[in-house]
Amino acid sequence: MDASDDILHMATPSALLTLDGVIRSLNEAMARTLGRSVEQCAGRGFGDLLPTSQLSAAESLVSHAATTKTVAMRVLEFPGPGAPSVVCLVEARRVNDPVGGEALVWVHSLDARNDRAGLLIPFRLAAKAANLGLCVYSPQERKLEWLGGAPALAALFPEASMSLSEVVRRVHPDDRGALRRLVRSAAPRSPWIRLRFLTEHDGWHFLVCRARRIILGSGGPERVFGVIHDETKRQARRRRALIALSAERQRADEIAAFSSAVMTAVTEQEVQQVILTRLAATFGGTGAALAFNTNGRLRVSSDAGIPIPVAALHGLPLDAPSALPHVIRTGEPQFISNQEDYIRRWPHGAMVPYFDQLDSGYAISITSLSPGGDQPLGAWLVTYDSEHRSSPDERALMSTLADLAGQALKRVRLQEARVELATALQQAMLPMLPEHLPGLEAAACYQPSRDGLDIGGDWYDAFVLPDGAIALEIGDVQGHDVDAAAAMGQVRASMRAIAAHEPDPATVLTRTNKLLVTMGAPRFASCTMLRIDPDDGRVTGASAGHVPLLVARDDGSHSIREMRGGPVLGVLPDADYAEETFTLDKDAALVMVTDGVVEGPALTLDAGLERTGTLAAQAIHDGLNAEETADRILDAAVVVDHLDDVAVLIIRRT
Repeated sequence: MDASDDILHMATPSALLTLDGVIRSLNEAMARTLGRSVEQCAGRGFGDLLPTSQLSAAESLVSHAATTKTVAMRVLEFPGPGAPSVVCLVEARRVNDPVGGEALVWVHSLDARNDRAGLLIPFRLAAKAANLGLCVYSPQERKLEWLGGAPALAALFPEASMSLSEVVRRVHPDDRGALRRLVRSAAPRSPWIRLRFLTEHDGWHFLVCRARRIILGSGGPERVFGVIHDETKRQARRRRALIALSAERQRADEIAAFSSAVMTAVTEQEVQQVILTRLAATFGGTGAALAFNTNGRLRVSSDAGIPIPVAALHGLPLDAPSALPHVIRTGEPQFISNQEDYIRRWPHGAMVPYFDQLDSGYAISITSLSPGGDQPLGAWLVTYDSEHRSSPDERALMSTLADLAGQALKRVRLQEARVELATALQQAMLPMLPEHLPGLEAAACYQPSRDGLDIGGDWYDAFVLPDGAIALEIGDVQGHDVDAAAAMGQVRASMRAIAAHEPDPATVLTRTNKLLVTMGAPRFASCTMLRIDPDDGRVTGASAGHVPLLVARDDGSHSIREMRGGPVLGVLPDADYAEETFTLDKDAALVMVTDGVVEGPALTLDAGLERTGTLAAQAIHDGLNAEETADRILDAAVVVDHLDDVAVLIIRRT
């Protein structure tokens, strides 16, 4: 009997293919399973009529039967006559057509009603490989059965089979409607939905689920399959990241508020109030104390959080062999991680009475308030109720703020005017540039305005980043008064704190802008920030509405570089800042200035930039170093009738 006639009378899907997979003939059942008519299927490639994901499996099945002359079996997914796909166990074997003797491949669906679980094996393997869970819902029985997949997801289902009502009970009330829509959807595939699912042992899990309808075998039952991804750990990481970001923002707020309050304090009582109310919170401590040197003995006050009786500290001699007097005498900070650390470093003198009675977990940080070379002024002390190891960034920041507080106290005691105090604090905020930069030479200079209150908001900064690159900043806060100086301190302290964790210039400007807008800062600021690799001269930079950058070369030439970036800081809450990268050649210098250098009553910006670039390039050509070049630029700006602050920052690649 003709093999073609034989297959046409089979009840299950069946077809004869050429050895290369082209359909020679097929029955109605196979055509329905392929979702087409007999005429539409004949002469087409068998694999081409299946979903794209099944093409490789179908070609492998036919090729195996054609070349090995053995029976081959494979679970394949067919388009089906309606919305759901049809999953069948398909057998393929090589046969000869009795009429022409042509070798063909016979493919047909096997009856899998007694082993429908076998049809699910490919789905289980795929789910496991993708780290997903797999389950099936039977609409007639209203039961959900766990099929496996990622082992870690098995804990979600304590039993292999659960009623739909039990599953709904475990889903968060706000998510139950989405679950019902998922299992009742008439679409072949649902969108991904998010559910909160309560487990027996470890609480709520955050699941992402998707469903699809499948018919198990030709003429078999319809089931709803679900794939599940557990995002609980990812959500926890995201929450931790948000908490860390919030803590970082709060810390930046506290630093900015502390520096602003110190700079605007005009009496010793105000300075003391700022330190005792803000110091512990700013550095994550539990208590704070302030010690002054009065005629060679300590005068101490504290907040209520310090665990040591303050009265016992009064009168302690400045030459006592312990940490607190040592810091005041020498200016060298002490960061003591626990009681054992203190006793090891200071075995011959208790820092304060009763310290040895505290728990060993207590930690203490002590920082001098005296600027280098000054007479001993005092120190502040921060206590922690557990072991605490200060990071290098925290130590540097604490020393910087202590210097600010010391400057404020010194000016208050000398009864200088508020404007003189603000000017001194502004100068204290302008940092010492890092020394011994490999392959680089840096210098900076600053002069306040000759207008208004003789103070302003120009600043510069340069510091080494954790990866060894050098960060450079120059900026200008609007105005020439005490508030401008305070705002300058806020911006500079915030940028340095942010750069310690996110060194990319565009990121630093974006986050500083958001911080200033959130704080409701009354002043805006322009700024340029650069990041330079001392090894290869690679520079990455961004600008917040600041004047262009100048590049001066030893051949006497110069160029003006308008940096990419965005608007000034503190105005637009959602401003983004772009950055660009270029290379600084050897023996060339970057010249960063504020607008007071390049603009004036009789000097346009373009003319000022050209004049400054020419001066810098000529200075480098003449063999002047970075400091001498900066002085030449500043002297030229002072000669012009400038009304604004002027600041110059130069870094040269040697």
